[in-house]
Amino acid sequence: MYKRVLLKLSGEALAAGRGFGIDAVFIHKVAEEIAAAHSLGCQVGIVVGGGNFFRGVAQQAIDMDRVAADHMGMLSTVINAIALQDAIEKRGIFCRVMSAIEMHQVSEPYIRRRAIRHFEKGRIVVFAAGTGNPYFSTDTAAALRAMEIKADILLKATSVDGIYSADPKKVPDATRFAQITYNDILRLNLGVMDTTAVSLCRDNNMPMMVFSMREQGNIVRVVAGEKIGSLVTA
Repeated sequence: MYKRVLLKLSGEALAAGRGFGIDAVFIHKVAEEIAAAHSLGCQVGIVVGGGNFFRGVAQQAIDMDRVAADHMGMLSTVINAIALQDAIEKRGIFCRVMSAIEMHQVSEPYIRRRAIRHFEKGRIVVFAAGTGNPYFSTDTAAALRAMEIKADILLKATSVDGIYSADPKKVPDATRFAQITYNDILRLNLGVMDTTAVSLCRDNNMPMMVFSMREQGNIVRVVAGEKIGSLVTA
């Protein structure tokens, strides 16, 4: 079993297929799974995206300055982080939101040593606002935070059950990889994460598990060491 993990959740996943906003039923299911993983003794950090409210490269932002659009995207992640914090705390677990953009009324500023101290005290930590910098995705933020907090593995929860040679929704006979290297992801241009995040994980030997969050209980299974999804190594 992993002792400390970094879980990457996309904003679109929290919308549960609705495209916009947060699906209240789904976010409570996710919170329940995270609480179950925490009850096993695993320290859980979470990086959440903001695509369900605003994406910096979306059609709506095409005429905007990229920096302004990305800052709006970062603020969207804070909304998701607060919603997830509330759902987790309803299960009797202490949870902290740490934001890369300081907003003292709703979150703590991200300080690495303080985050690690929260883990040691048995709290779940949700990292919001990405890296705090434009041009960097929440995938890159997840890779960065995983290494900063010395996580055992980066867990990427998606809508499919692993990494495929092509989009399985469009190409039914796409090949699924049980295990793959970061170099192969870059070489085959698989688009699992952006190239910055992939390179960061590869260069720092951070393993990653890509799995489906549509099947209930998968987060607990991954934390417990079950081999589901696709394992990515350096």
